[in-house]
Amino acid sequence: MKNTLTGKIRTAAAGLGIAGLLLAGQISAVSVSADAGAAFRTLDEIKESGTVNIGVFSDKSPFGYVDEYGEYQGYDVYFANRIGEDLGVEINYVSTEAANRIEYLQTGKVDIILANFTVTEERAEEVDFALPYMNVALGVVSPEDAVIESLDDIGPDDQVIVISGTTAETYLVKNNPEIKLQKYDAYAEAKTAFENGNGVAWANDNTEVIAFSIENEGYVVGIPSLGSQDTIAPAVTKGNESLLNWLNDEIRSLGEEEFFHRDYEETLLDTYGKDYEDTLVVEGGAAPEAAA
Repeated sequence: MKNTLTGKIRTAAAGLGIAGLLLAGQISAVSVSADAGAAFRTLDEIKESGTVNIGVFSDKSPFGYVDEYGEYQGYDVYFANRIGEDLGVEINYVSTEAANRIEYLQTGKVDIILANFTVTEERAEEVDFALPYMNVALGVVSPEDAVIESLDDIGPDDQVIVISGTTAETYLVKNNPEIKLQKYDAYAEAKTAFENGNGVAWANDNTEVIAFSIENEGYVVGIPSLGSQDTIAPAVTKGNESLLNWLNDEIRSLGEEEFFHRDYEETLLDTYGKDYEDTLVVEGGAAPEAAA
């Protein structure tokens, strides 16, 4: 893509910031939201550039990961591939971590985040969420010889592993501040710490802890649902209405062909089996309203 500023600069101060980023070669063809002061590319700018930048996880199988051939795979990536196809552009995958998903949107590093992003009221103040494509809740996994079935089972000196920037961290800090948290930036780091016995339990999206317990012998999801039932959705930079509207139309259209059930069967079936399919999949953005 050309390192030129083709988007309209809506505020002078924001324009200086974008110019600085362009000189550093970090972004191109951006617009600026006057409300949030955040950088983004409109739908037309993305199409004109021929490339869409999509943030996904690179270490969170089966949702977003890099396989042995160096290719991105997973439930989110399957969806991302279809987005690129229907936009008629190439995809530049940008590896992201939970804690920097919002930052990557606000700085224009990515156009779309598809990284197991749970919709919450707090996050919706900083980014714009499209329609959901998956249901989710929090869950807690622990060793089978010391199963945590209730948060009351966690002692005052025990530590629970969480990933920074996730809803698990937010929930426990808000509702159970007495529980000591051991925080990690990356999924792989948290997984290794848990396997090494650094914490009595690991709190994360229930889809992820269920997958971990299935794939790793000796662990049990003692708390399969903690807090509210939520949804996962794509996110774009606050104020990027053209891209947001396109994504919503895309999700509705894909629902007519039951695309996300096909996505599940191609990427998640081996992990979760048929029993979880209708529970987890959201078609056409028509999920029950979730309490954030």
